[in-house]
Amino acid sequence: MAKTDAIAPCPCGAPEIFGKCCGELLSGKRKAATAEQLMRSRYSAFVTRDANYLLATLASEKAPGFDLEQIKADRSEWFGLEIITTNKGSILDQHGIVEFIARFREQGRDHMLHEISRFERRNGNWLYIDGEFPETSRSNIIVSPKNTGRNDPCPCGSGKKYKKCCG
Repeated sequence: MAKTDAIAPCPCGAPEIFGKCCGELLSGKRKAATAEQLMRSRYSAFVTRDANYLLATLASEKAPGFDLEQIKADRSEWFGLEIITTNKGSILDQHGIVEFIARFREQGRDHMLHEISRFERRNGNWLYIDGEFPETSRSNIIVSPKNTGRNDPCPCGSGKKYKKCCG
């Protein structure tokens, strides 16, 4: 999906329509007020393949390694964002941390990206600085086995059934 309808539910999982949630951030109508809002909008930018927004919200020192064309050409199907925790990152802070799990499908296989992201407010704008991957997972991307049944425990370790989680 390269575009999201303004009246569709927001991909970030917030209980608002895209046009009143992340759509306003991606279009430049307003800025992210918190680190979590920026995290959610960056997830929506991956869903919509808005590489320009991802670059604009990336710390300038990280920009030289960013590949706009790779984002635009990506065919992953993003289908879920779960915010695990936030640390600081409010409207009064200059730094924030957001831990999240993003779920996506690539070449018919389900994956889970678990990251702890660092954000910083510079000149009034929240920016993504970098991320690290929790030691609890062997890899930052966990692949769900193809033979996982809908009612089996989810291989991501959430404790939920596969159909209610990554499935």
